[in-house]
Amino acid sequence: MSKQFKHIHPIFEQLMQRGEKENFLNQNAKVIWLTGLSGSGKSTIAQGLESVFFNKGYFVQVLDGDNIRTGISNNLGFSQEDRQENIRRISEVSKLFLEAGIITICSFVSPTKKIREIPKSTIGKDDFIEIFVNTPLEICESRDVKGLYKKARSGEIKDFTGISSPFEAPENPDFDAKTADKTIEETVMEVAEFLLPKISK
Repeated sequence: MSKQFKHIHPIFEQLMQRGEKENFLNQNAKVIWLTGLSGSGKSTIAQGLESVFFNKGYFVQVLDGDNIRTGISNNLGFSQEDRQENIRRISEVSKLFLEAGIITICSFVSPTKKIREIPKSTIGKDDFIEIFVNTPLEICESRDVKGLYKKARSGEIKDFTGISSPFEAPENPDFDAKTADKTIEETVMEVAEFLLPKISK
């Protein structure tokens, strides 16, 4: 332990362990990470999954990009450094939920492979499930429910993913949710069917 942390004494091992909490909740805790362009449907899919799982008796927490930006990361911008710090913070929060036995659904653009490595390494490959919400840029831009693409095209928003900042699509996601020819409800059910065996005791 480095000198700056010499007075810190974590008590993780003295607390009730994850397995006990999972047994109490009758579920396998996982961190489900939805990545994709702005407007791809991540937040709506996260809400749908939360509803499906909750109605089946699972205890779920959703962590959404805009919600986090108004709270724990309200001091961060959208530079690559700030994006990385935002994802680092939420990765640590997700790990805390994981250790509490909770199924956590994270909805974040997380645009680059480097950035997505942060939660993968923090959570661990056995508990991290990457879902690529695979919606083409032209569809996301045609929706533009928040008016962000229009502002990005005009230069009003800098470092906007897919326009002036890169999005590196996951090469090997655990689930590739192609949404172009499906309704949101169909996509939610496809993803839920994939995830249910992984969270069920």
